[in-house]
Amino acid sequence: MINVLRQPKGFYRNVFALMIPMVLQNLISQTVSFADTFMIGLLGEQSLAATTMASTPLFIFMIFTFGVQSGAGILVAQYWGKGNTAAINRVLGVALYIAVSITLAGAVVIALFPHPILSLVTNDPALVVLGAPYAQIVGFAMALNAVSMVYIACQRSMENAKLGVVVLSVSSVFNIFGNWVFIFGNLGAPALGIQGAAVSTLCARAIEVVIISGYALRNSRLPLKIKLLLRPGVTIFRDYLKYSLPVLLNEALWGFGAMLYPVILGHMAGAQSILAAYNIAGNLERFFAVSIFACGGATAVIIGRELGAGRQDQVERVANSLITLGLIFGLSSCGLLLLARFTVLEPFVFPLFDLSSEAISNAKTILLILACVMPLRTFGFTMGVGVLRGGGDTKAMMIIDVITLYFISLPVAAIAGLVLRAGIGAVYSAMLIEDTLKSILLFRRIRQKKWIHDVTREI
Repeated sequence: MINVLRQPKGFYRNVFALMIPMVLQNLISQTVSFADTFMIGLLGEQSLAATTMASTPLFIFMIFTFGVQSGAGILVAQYWGKGNTAAINRVLGVALYIAVSITLAGAVVIALFPHPILSLVTNDPALVVLGAPYAQIVGFAMALNAVSMVYIACQRSMENAKLGVVVLSVSSVFNIFGNWVFIFGNLGAPALGIQGAAVSTLCARAIEVVIISGYALRNSRLPLKIKLLLRPGVTIFRDYLKYSLPVLLNEALWGFGAMLYPVILGHMAGAQSILAAYNIAGNLERFFAVSIFACGGATAVIIGRELGAGRQDQVERVANSLITLGLIFGLSSCGLLLLARFTVLEPFVFPLFDLSSEAISNAKTILLILACVMPLRTFGFTMGVGVLRGGGDTKAMMIIDVITLYFISLPVAAIAGLVLRAGIGAVYSAMLIEDTLKSILLFRRIRQKKWIHDVTREI
């Protein structure tokens, strides 16, 4: 392992210069998410279950936006290695067109037909009625979020990961403050309950767009060329589709598949306590998983930069070092989550929520399972999102991701929860089978050395 990790002086300084801002960005995002969960949890278990259910279709937009920015990041990182900012402007233009048009269209559909859409998630009419106003507002917040996240991802692929930390820090402070004002009716505002959380989120996303717009107009790293942004050209559009369409399909299909997990849980006996536990455990786990996303993101940028700069002879050794580093982070995160689960979360955090004993027991079970699978999840994420996508091998990543989800985990989880009527422990373990199988298939693909592709051209 020491030999695999050995790299030239300054290599890991560069890796951590990318990773640390990504970790901070993820921590900020999870802090806001947890603050939402905590404040809504103070309203009661039903409110918490309603927001979990209402967020399920919106999760598709979040995954789609991640797919758009990941697809753009593949091209941007390699063009950054070549020093071609004109091509990066074109890629940014294509990504913004796609992200904004799709998320805005989805927001309109949810705003017009919230009840039919949410009824697909749960058969509890009370949760549908409570969650519908929340979904209608947050849908438009997702459209605004698409703008800021695509630009932040573009800058991150150009090794400027600090921007995301600054933007999200500002918007997060307002989001948490807005929750306090609008959820509970402080400072003379009406007490809107979970609808207040949605209003606060929408305002925070609007602030992000304002900050991003001002920064973009003055940024010297990527001088904006409005003509190239608005008219990116057919050539770059085709390249984007060729290398990014598999990413978009991958994230859209994975997002839809992942959305079906709460649907399965929402149709099990005791669905309300299960959905509340799923929400809380997921938010807590993501605090300890920030290094997973940071390691994968940094790996994609570094692999893309090396290929764009023409250093294909070094990229395989770089990939092996980063994959090993990811596994180390996964093991560390597992240990930290297990330690926190027994020493902090169980005695101090869970009692803060207005939840039934059954919901708290379910949350503890989910966290224990998540901790055990975390090393494999980090290992797979670094190989898939980091190495394969950074190397332009997006089709292979899509095939592996979709097969393990749709043909293995979803059917097994559905049978366990809806046919066999198994408990949450067995059902949630079935949901995570994909992490094991995915890691095996991704490792095999990397060993075959078919993932290295230069996706740039002279433009």
